[in-house]
Amino acid sequence: MRLRPRVALRCGFTHGGRHRTVQRLAGAHELLDGPLDDATVLRGNLRDLRRFNRWLGGAAISRRAVGRLLDGRLGEQSLLDVGTGGADIPVALLAAAARTGRPLRVVAVDSRTEVIEAARAGDPRLDRLPALELGVSDARSLPYPDRSFDVVHASLVLHHLEPGDAVDFLREARRVARRGVVINDLVRARHHWLAAWLLVRLTTRNRYSRNDASLSVRRAYTRVEARALLAAAGLRPVAEVGGPFGHRVAYAAVAIPEDRG
Repeated sequence: MRLRPRVALRCGFTHGGRHRTVQRLAGAHELLDGPLDDATVLRGNLRDLRRFNRWLGGAAISRRAVGRLLDGRLGEQSLLDVGTGGADIPVALLAAAARTGRPLRVVAVDSRTEVIEAARAGDPRLDRLPALELGVSDARSLPYPDRSFDVVHASLVLHHLEPGDAVDFLREARRVARRGVVINDLVRARHHWLAAWLLVRLTTRNRYSRNDASLSVRRAYTRVEARALLAAAGLRPVAEVGGPFGHRVAYAAVAIPEDRG
């Protein structure tokens, strides 16, 4: 299924809502997409992302969206976290599961070995958590059989992908998930872009964070566009959990039954 042109080609500023939507930067690249040849700077960037997830509710909305798919399920549940970065959201999900007495097993993967090594260096707990396994894997070609995990989760991955690659990734996530998929990402809007630019200049001197934060917002999809990507991949949102400032949203989605008629 192809994206509808009105979504794939959306551009400029729209005035239909209270805030204007800025044009998506197609084909742009963040520093994190390039060579990761400075381990110290990379560790600092992952530390910043952990702080932003904690301060701005990124981990909390993932927890609520995952709960939407797993509520009422008995026994141990499993989750694949794709593009895990510093693995702080998997750690938060495991902590929440421990508080509620619901056994959870998490496999957290990233496409770059350098990122996994930096995550381990930045948080030595990661290798001491028996329910957490770290690995390296490409989001668009996951090395797992169909329906291997109850939930496939990804935070701040979708905006790195152009629409065709985004749909390929979402289809892979749907294939590997038994219960559903959770996609947590930024929402593109002019005021979110300006807020991200200001936030990193007030809180960090890390060059990856300073370059990539506002650029990530410019590369992100609007809610309408994200829903179209999910639909193109055969997924239907059953919940949308917004962040406290509207800058992020976590979609809990399930597979659309195939028409066999």
